[in-house]
Amino acid sequence: MPFIPVLVLICLCLAGTAAAQPGRPPIGDSLPPLRSVRLREPVALDGALAEAVWREAAPVRWFTQSYPNEGTAPSESTWVWVAHDDDALYVAARCWDAHPDSIIASLVRRDLWVTSDRLVVYLDPYHDHRGGYFFSISAAGVLWDGTLYNDVGQDDSWDGVWDGRARRGDGTDAVGWTCEMRIPFSQLRFRPGAEQVWGMNVRRRLERNTELDELVYRPRNGSGFVSRFPHLLGLEVAGRGRSIEVSPYTTGKAEYLVYDPGDPFHDGSRYTPGLGGDLRMSVGNNLTLNAAVNPDFGQVEVDPAVVNLSDVESYFDEKRPFFTENSRVFDFGSEGANRYWGFGWPGVTFFYSRRIGRAPQGPVPGGAEYSDVPVATRILGAAKLTGKLTPSLHFGTMHALTGREDADYLAAGARGTATVEPLTYYGVTSGLKEFRGGFNGLGAMTTVVQRRLDGNGLEDLVNRQALLAAVDGWHFLDRGKMWVVSGWAGMTRVAGTTARMVALQRDARHYLQRPDASHLGVDSSATALTGYGGLVSLNKQDGNLISNSSFGIVSPGFDVNDMGYQPRADVAVGHTGLQYRFLRPNRLWREALTAVVTFHGFDFGGNHVDAGYWQGNTVTFANDWYIDTELMYVSPTVNVRRTRGGPRMLEKPGGYGSVTFNTADRKRLVFSLHADRTYTPGAGHGTDYCNLNPALEWKPASNVSLSVGPNLQRVIEDAQYVRKVAAAGEVPEDFGGLRYVFARLDQTTVSADVRVNISFTPRLSLQTYIQPLVSAGRFSDFKELARAGTYDFVHYGALYDPATGTVTPPGGTPFALGDPSFNTRSLRGNAVLRWEYRPGSVLYFVWTQERADFEPDGELRLGRSTRRLFDAEANDVFMVKATYHLDL
Repeated sequence: MPFIPVLVLICLCLAGTAAAQPGRPPIGDSLPPLRSVRLREPVALDGALAEAVWREAAPVRWFTQSYPNEGTAPSESTWVWVAHDDDALYVAARCWDAHPDSIIASLVRRDLWVTSDRLVVYLDPYHDHRGGYFFSISAAGVLWDGTLYNDVGQDDSWDGVWDGRARRGDGTDAVGWTCEMRIPFSQLRFRPGAEQVWGMNVRRRLERNTELDELVYRPRNGSGFVSRFPHLLGLEVAGRGRSIEVSPYTTGKAEYLVYDPGDPFHDGSRYTPGLGGDLRMSVGNNLTLNAAVNPDFGQVEVDPAVVNLSDVESYFDEKRPFFTENSRVFDFGSEGANRYWGFGWPGVTFFYSRRIGRAPQGPVPGGAEYSDVPVATRILGAAKLTGKLTPSLHFGTMHALTGREDADYLAAGARGTATVEPLTYYGVTSGLKEFRGGFNGLGAMTTVVQRRLDGNGLEDLVNRQALLAAVDGWHFLDRGKMWVVSGWAGMTRVAGTTARMVALQRDARHYLQRPDASHLGVDSSATALTGYGGLVSLNKQDGNLISNSSFGIVSPGFDVNDMGYQPRADVAVGHTGLQYRFLRPNRLWREALTAVVTFHGFDFGGNHVDAGYWQGNTVTFANDWYIDTELMYVSPTVNVRRTRGGPRMLEKPGGYGSVTFNTADRKRLVFSLHADRTYTPGAGHGTDYCNLNPALEWKPASNVSLSVGPNLQRVIEDAQYVRKVAAAGEVPEDFGGLRYVFARLDQTTVSADVRVNISFTPRLSLQTYIQPLVSAGRFSDFKELARAGTYDFVHYGALYDPATGTVTPPGGTPFALGDPSFNTRSLRGNAVLRWEYRPGSVLYFVWTQERADFEPDGELRLGRSTRRLFDAEANDVFMVKATYHLDL
C-alpha cells in the first residue's frame, strides 16, 4: 500500500512550506511586561512577606477572570511580586479574600492534585512560546509542579527541587492568604546570556467559586496558552548556578511469602538490602541528564487486579518515578493539535516503559516440582538526556540495561538452573524541530531492543532484536492556528530465529495464520518480521464548533511490543466528528458540549471490521456538578479476531450507552457514578456487558480523605472463545483442520477501590489503598463455529458430558474439553508513609499485602468467597527507602 510514502511526503512538505507560512506574533508581545527586581537581602521563606522587597516594589495586580465569567473582573484582588538573586527566582503573592473563613485549604502530599485555593506560576524561560514549567502552591502550603508543552498541554510528571511556604490570616480580616516561592535557576533551562527575557503568567484559583483569575488567559473558544504569556524582564542571571544533583539512597526489603513446606528455595521470609543513586545534571545550557544506578522502584502503588479473558494484554500505567519524570518527551505523534480522538484506532504506544524491568518471560523446564523465579528483571542502570539542542529543536534519549535472570528449580529430585530473561538493552531517541514559531513541526523517533541470546535456551521464545523508525509532523493551515493537519509514519523490524518468527506471526497481535485470509500467511522460513503504520489527522480547534478527523493504518507485520504497546495489527480505520461547545455561562450551566462521530475500519483484506455512530454530551452545571452521556450504534461487521487466528465471523449490530455523574469536588462529601451497558441482541439474552461503579469520597477534615468505589460488572457473552481442537477432515475446508469451540459465559465481578489518605504536614503523609475482588464465571452451551463468515454454531447440547468434560461430535473423534468455569478472588493493597524532610530528600515506609484464592466453580457466593479470601495466607512485603538530595 502507498500510504507510508504519502505520509512521509506530507511531513517533508510541511517542513518545506514552513518558510512560506507567515508567523503570528505572540500575543504576549503586546501586553505590559512583568519585572523582576534584584534582592538586596535574603528572603526568609515563611510566607509572611516581611521582607522590604515585597513592600517597596510595585506588585502586579491586573488580573482578569477567565472562568466562569470570562473577561470580567475578579471577585477578589491578587498582588504578585517577582524578585531574584544569583541562584533563584522568587515569587510572592498576597491573595486578598473578603471571606477568609471560606478559603479551601486541603492538606495532601506533594504533587497530588485536589480542589484547593492555590496560586500557579507559569514560566517560559526559553521564550519559545510553546513550552516551559509550572509551579503551584496551595493555601495549605502543598507544592505541585510540572512542564508545559505544545503551547496548551501540561504534564505533572516532572518533579523539580524547589520550595515554597503559605500562610493564612487569622480569619478576622480580608488578608486571605500569602505565599512565597523559591525556584532555583538550576532547575530551569533557558538561553545563555546575562540579561534574560522570559514568558510568565500567574493564575489564582478561588475554589469556593471555581474561579480562575489570570494575568492572561486562553479564551475558551480559542487556542494557544504559552504563546500568550507577557514578558518577564529585569532578570540578570550570570550563570546557571549549581547544576549537578546527586541523590544516593539505601533500601531495605523484608518479604514474608506463602510457601510450601517442601520447597527447598523458600522458607517464608527473605531480606534484601540495597544501595543506589540518582543523578540529575545540566549538560551544556539546554539539556538535562538523568541517570540511575541500581534503581529501586519499590515505593509505588500496586497494580489493580483484573480478570482478562480477551486476547489483548492488560495495560497498566507507569508509576515509577524515574520513568514518569519528563516522560512527555517520548509521547510521539501527539504534537501539533490540542486534542486527538481515537475512534476505532488500536492505540499504538511507541514507548511503554513498563517493558523495562518486566517479569521474566522464559519458563522453567516442564516437570519442575519447585522453582525460584525472580518477580521482576533487575535494572542494572538507566539514563536519559532531555532538553533542546537549539532553540527550536527538542531532543530526548533514554537507555537502560536489564540483567540476565536465572531461575533455580527442582525436578525429579535434581536441582537445576534455567535462564528466564536474557541481558537486554533498551534505547529510545526522539527529536522535534519547530519552524516559524510552531506553525510547522517535523519530528523523528527510533527505538531499539537488543537481547543477548547466547545459547541460554531462550532463542525460540523471545525476539533477538526489535527496531522502530518513525517520523511525525504538523502544519497549521491558517495564521490564527485554527486548522491543523498532523500525522506520523513508521516502520518496524523484529528479528529472531525461524521458530520465534513463526510464533510471532501466529500470536494475538498478528494472527497471520488465518485460514480464510488470502492477504496473510505464515512464512516458516522468515528470520524477521517487518511492518509499517501511519496516521493523518485534520483538526479545527478554535471556535464554538470544532472538528476532528483522522485516517490511520497498521500493517499486518507492524510490531512495537518489545518497546511499546500495540493491541492489534492489520487494520485501516478512519473517523470524522464534530463538536459544538456552549461556552457562555447561564443560570443552568457553566459550559456544555455535544458531539457526533462516525467511524469505519477495514483489514488489509477488505473486510469491514469496524463501523458505527457515536454521540456524546457533557454539561458542567452552575453548581459545578458534572454529567457526561454517550450513545453508540455499532453496525454489523466482520470479526476477524474472535476465533483467535481462525476464520472470520459475523459481528452482529449492537449498541452502547453510558452515563457519568459527579458532584462538586470542593464539597466535604463528593459522590460520583459511572454506569455503562453494551448490548447485542440475539437468542436468549444475546450478549450483554453491564458496569455499575458508584463512588463516595468523604473529607472529614482538610487533611483527611476517605473514598470507597465499589464496582459491579455483569457479563453475558453469547460466544466466548474457549479453545481450538484438531479435527482434520471433520470440519469445513477453510477452517484449517481445527474446531473453534465457544460457550456462553455468565460472569459476575464484584470489586472495590478503597483509599484512606492522611496528611500530617505538606511534607508528611500516609496513603493507603485496598482492592478486594471476587469474580465468578460459569460456562455453558458449548458449541463450535459452523461456517466461516457467519454467526452459526453447532451446539453440542447432550454431546457434552459435564461429568468428564468430554465432547463426542456426531461422526467425529471424541475430545476432552473440560470446564473452564472459575471463581477467583484477590485482596491487595499497600500503605505508603512519605516524609520529605528537606527539598528533594525523602524517606519512605511501605507495606504491601496480597491474598489470592481460586476454585473451579462458576457460582458467585460472596459470603463463602469473602471467608475463603480472608482465610487465605497473605504475602507481605515491607520496605524502607531513604533518599538524600545533594546539590554539588
